Amino acid sequence: MKDKMEVSSNPHIRDKMTTSQIMGCVVIALLPATIFGIWNFGLYSLLLILVTVGAAVLTEFLFCKICHKPVTLKDGSAVVTGLLLALNLPPHLPLWIGIFGGVFAILVVKMLFGGLGQNFMNPALGARCFLLISFARYMTDFTCDAYTGATPLAVIKAGGSVNVLDMVIGRTGGTIGETSAIALLLGACFLIAMGIIDLKIPGMYLLSFTAFLLIFGNYGLVPFLSGQSYFFDWSYICSQIAGGGLILGAFFMATDYVTRPITGKGQILYGIFLGLLTGVFRIFGPGAEGVSYAIIIGNLIVPLIDKITMPKAFGKGGH
Repeated sequence: MKDKMEVSSNPHIRDKMTTSQIMGCVVIALLPATIFGIWNFGLYSLLLILVTVGAAVLTEFLFCKICHKPVTLKDGSAVVTGLLLALNLPPHLPLWIGIFGGVFAILVVKMLFGGLGQNFMNPALGARCFLLISFARYMTDFTCDAYTGATPLAVIKAGGSVNVLDMVIGRTGGTIGETSAIALLLGACFLIAMGIIDLKIPGMYLLSFTAFLLIFGNYGLVPFLSGQSYFFDWSYICSQIAGGGLILGAFFMATDYVTRPITGKGQILYGIFLGLLTGVFRIFGPGAEGVSYAIIIGNLIVPLIDKITMPKAFGKGGH
């Protein structure tokens, strides 16, 4: 009888697909963006990816050994964390910063809080935000041999125009994995087809962000009513969606099983919150991006969202 009892953290949901299989599917889904990023920015980006993933995997292994815990590398979560972090890094970032980020993601954000299932925020994004604060000069330098100057979002922020087709294909500067909307959407379609994610969070994320742009964006209703611009510019909307880490964040990080709400209603509210917050950061903030900070802040309010959207148990809350 003792062998049949298993104690685990909530939510107590069972599925035929194991954690390692889910993580394997995520890695496969990220391959188009990874391969395109390496092709787009050169072999150094491949080295940066390998070093960052290696640092994440080695950190988890050493932590488990030093703390005399079962080695958990077989679940594949360390590989996914390292890969997601690497895809959120500038293509010519010094290798030591990638190593530092991989160690921080696993050690501080994940393992010190109890390991997979216990972390209160997405480890890859937690590490990226930490690196942005600690090494801002390096983390905001996207200059490389292929592309010079500001990123498309920075150009838009300054009031300039960009080539939307180049942004959709990925022929622009940015982090390793965020530039090609096509590659990211291919991976997202694979995850949806495999049943790993659904459209509740990313769909509401993109819809609410678009709605925010239509009201407060450069060609939104508020600037139009104040006489600052004409209303609606399709290329502006498309460039904002395709630019930066919005698609990468919406489909691959906001949908993280551990840090997203449990309930369907909660996931819808979560997606709306992320879209509106990203809009605030991009339109009213000093920087051109905002996805990472929006998702991190969203992670922090997930317990509240779960609390207000969790259905009452049978027999509870009656009059």
